[in-house]
Amino acid sequence: MAASSPPDYTSIDTLLLPRWLIPIEPAGVVLEDHAVAIKNGKILAVLPREEALQRFSAQHSEELPEHILMPGLINLHTHAAMSLLKGYADDQPLQTWLEKYIWPAEARLVSPEFVHDGTLLACAEMLRGGITCFNDMYFFPRETAQAALKLGMRAAIGITVIEFPNAYAHDAEDYLNKGLAVRDELRDEALLSFTLAPHAPYTVNDTTFERILTLAEQLNLPIHMHVHETRQEISASLTQYGLRPLERLHRLGLLGPNLIAVHAVHLDPGEIELLARNGSSVAHCPASNLKLASGLPASTAWADAGINVGIGTDGSASNNRLDMFGEMRLAALLAKGTSGRADSWPVHYALRAATLAGARALGLEHKLGSIETGKEADLCAIKIGNSDHLPCFDPASHVVHVLGRENVSHVWVAGELCVKNGVLSNASDDSLRVIGQVWQNKTQG
Repeated sequence: MAASSPPDYTSIDTLLLPRWLIPIEPAGVVLEDHAVAIKNGKILAVLPREEALQRFSAQHSEELPEHILMPGLINLHTHAAMSLLKGYADDQPLQTWLEKYIWPAEARLVSPEFVHDGTLLACAEMLRGGITCFNDMYFFPRETAQAALKLGMRAAIGITVIEFPNAYAHDAEDYLNKGLAVRDELRDEALLSFTLAPHAPYTVNDTTFERILTLAEQLNLPIHMHVHETRQEISASLTQYGLRPLERLHRLGLLGPNLIAVHAVHLDPGEIELLARNGSSVAHCPASNLKLASGLPASTAWADAGINVGIGTDGSASNNRLDMFGEMRLAALLAKGTSGRADSWPVHYALRAATLAGARALGLEHKLGSIETGKEADLCAIKIGNSDHLPCFDPASHVVHVLGRENVSHVWVAGELCVKNGVLSNASDDSLRVIGQVWQNKTQG
């Protein structure tokens, strides 16, 4: 009797074997007893568990018997370095918070070291909470990038632009030149992308906006900006320009698929339609909007209009958590409460907002935001491990409404394991605690 041929295995790096899998695309799907095969940092296949075990020979297999596997979360708006100002000035409205507390503190403290260390703390917090990519707006972008790379995290680095000077740059052109130089220096880093990040319509003039638009078109970069965050911003624009901020941006040509309008709390129906017609995205930051009493946005109307809506945490100084699980749940509940519609922001919409919609806003939907063949293996596993989580009738509902960031067990970025059983792979908690204490002493001193 002839010997049977050995199985024809395909060699791969990693095989993940979760109980449930939420791929995000196709929409509304939850798969059970499926596997994800990873090779060279990318998703090679998504297929039933038994078929995967027969087909692949993996250097490393990860059994996840009580887990939900989903794409890594994408934090569409934050100021990572401001983790060092967490809780520094609570219970203040936005303009008071900025002008009397945050800007003076930044004038004293902001430096390359401040940005590096604050971003390092932020990346640790985000990774442990299942966030694999963040879209940042702050000063000293090289240090932001270096901290993210140190922890193996993906980042969209903002080329921040503002008209007034600080320790980083002395005018808008200086901000742009320095930011573009960092982009040129780091453009080959696989985990980095870049945006143009004018702070807001009230801190950037028309001439600078025209330069930003030209650069965005030449370099194919998103434009990441605070827009319509408060009523005060709108009334000031009407006084200065005779226009609401969004109409001013529209006349300057800045509305389009590459615009990420952060907050967008105070939009009238015509402005919502304008953003939708131009294919612009919104970065929804519900906790920050509530904490600064900025207002309640018409997030159901955004969804109904077809606007691409992602979710952001904003910075730790105004939140004070970089917690996308909390933001997802809050966004869904606020949409229901403000609209009076229980079907507003269903769980799969919230999950998409925290993943694929963020990737789309950043122009990265071809590589991030869903578990599909050929995409980057940016993934997080969430454990349903105790009686508080049971029964589980719908894993997608559990992610949004039951589980939290403390239930994230594993995180991969480009196939590399950055968190295992809640422990960071590339930094020790002791060293991070020392960094936090050093800067607390400096700030209080």
